[in-house]
Amino acid sequence: MRLGLCGAAVLLIGVLLLLPLLVVGTQALAGGVRVFWAAVTSADARGAIGLTLLVAAIVVPVNTVFGLAAAWCLTRHRVAGRRLLVALVGLPLSVSPVVSGLAYLLLFGLQGWFGPLLSRAGIAIVFALPGIVLATLFVTLPYVAGQLIPLMDAQGVEEEEAALTLGAGGWAMFWRVTLPRIRWGLLAGVLLCNARAMGEFGAVAVVSGHIRGKTVTAPLHIEVLYNAYDIPAAFAVAALLAAMGLVTIGLKAWLDGRHRRAVTLGAMAAAA
Repeated sequence: MRLGLCGAAVLLIGVLLLLPLLVVGTQALAGGVRVFWAAVTSADARGAIGLTLLVAAIVVPVNTVFGLAAAWCLTRHRVAGRRLLVALVGLPLSVSPVVSGLAYLLLFGLQGWFGPLLSRAGIAIVFALPGIVLATLFVTLPYVAGQLIPLMDAQGVEEEEAALTLGAGGWAMFWRVTLPRIRWGLLAGVLLCNARAMGEFGAVAVVSGHIRGKTVTAPLHIEVLYNAYDIPAAFAVAALLAAMGLVTIGLKAWLDGRHRRAVTLGAMAAAA
């Protein structure tokens, strides 16, 4: 029974995860290294990758600050409707990204609630960088907070209260007690947020307008290439994006291992 379940799990992982990655990698190099390099260094590809990295550079710090603030508020203070607030933090995980993109389109598009007012003020949200950032912020919002809230709940407040009793101020307690205890969970959440920000397609596709050289991110660029039947170039950029994701997964696995070792050492020290 155990061997059968393990075999089924390995087969499922191989078919659903490893086989598609293998196909992407082989197709990316099917035309040779020269074709691959030309595809990922073209002007459109460089612009799309640069925009993707810019959006991630904006979104990840914002969601890191939000995740820390939300986790601190929901685990260190008695907040009315705490369960509802925790559920709302995780809402983007259960809402289709396309739906969130449409919501921003209805809010900030030219025919939306605030579109005419923004247009008269000369502010472009939809079909511009701000719209892409807002859509990506929404879909990546739960990742840092989702890592920190259960972690800080499990850790409790005893050490922080002890630091306050010994005369530490709020900021000193956070930097010297809270942050060292949550650092591995925080870094894991940041990596997940970054991976989702770089790979987001649905919400960004709705609000971007697919303006080449301006609002086309790397995932959208792959779609453009595929629809233009430039299959080798599409797989080349897809392979580059997949490699970024694999690096993120590897870093998260390493951080999870460091966190488990830190917890084990802490428990051994407490027992001694």
